[in-house]
Amino acid sequence: MAVADPNPLVATVLGHQLTGRSPSPQAHEQSGGTDDTAALAGAEAILGHRFSRPELLREALTHRSAASVGRQGRGKGAGSNERLEFVGDRVLGLLMAEWLADRFPHEQEGALGRRLAHLVSQPVLAAIAEHAGLDALLDVAPGESRAGVRRRATVLADATEATLGALYLDGGLVAARRFVRRAWERAMTDQADPPKDAKTGLQEWAQGRGMPLPEYKVESRQGPSHAPVFVISVTVSGKTGTGTAGSKRAAEQEAAETLLGMLKS
Repeated sequence: MAVADPNPLVATVLGHQLTGRSPSPQAHEQSGGTDDTAALAGAEAILGHRFSRPELLREALTHRSAASVGRQGRGKGAGSNERLEFVGDRVLGLLMAEWLADRFPHEQEGALGRRLAHLVSQPVLAAIAEHAGLDALLDVAPGESRAGVRRRATVLADATEATLGALYLDGGLVAARRFVRRAWERAMTDQADPPKDAKTGLQEWAQGRGMPLPEYKVESRQGPSHAPVFVISVTVSGKTGTGTAGSKRAAEQEAAETLLGMLKS
């Protein structure tokens, strides 16, 4: 999928030139980790917003592997970007719904819903993060970093939502809307027609090539009954995509969208 062209904003951050792309994760490892000040300045350049509460942005850039976990009274994952991810997910949904309703005034709920599901899907969010350079700015535990955590679509998508949550809490909807409309502009304009349901699209792709129907499998189910987290895989032609969501249906859709992206690339 296509995303917006690199941010033309250029900022010098401790010797690094930011042109919508931050120092690579490899450079991060060689230097022993991104300096906190540089990471925050880099993220501000990406988001186009100067934070009055930089601690929000710092939290948004902290992967759970680098967070202080298990502190008394705080619970597992405290200090990571998971809470801000929760906020950012809702903010992104609202801003996308607003944008879609304005851009496609004659479309009904079904078509708008398919457009929104694509624009907030994990592959699109991950592509936004990589294109902007958020992957290089994430604070990740050394072991997890060497294992390639920064390249995982789930981690990148979560980081995108978390930084958007931080942006909203610090600058409100105006600041969040400005970033979303810039970062998602290409993805939005590429949608000439409403995208098909991902599961339907994957099934049609397989049938059109005389292949067996996609096979879905529940890889895991975690969390309490009132807030489950499903990880589901789907396989076609020897290739597999995975999806993670709070319902089987949503996880299947995400898995299908991920696999479609792989098959069409």
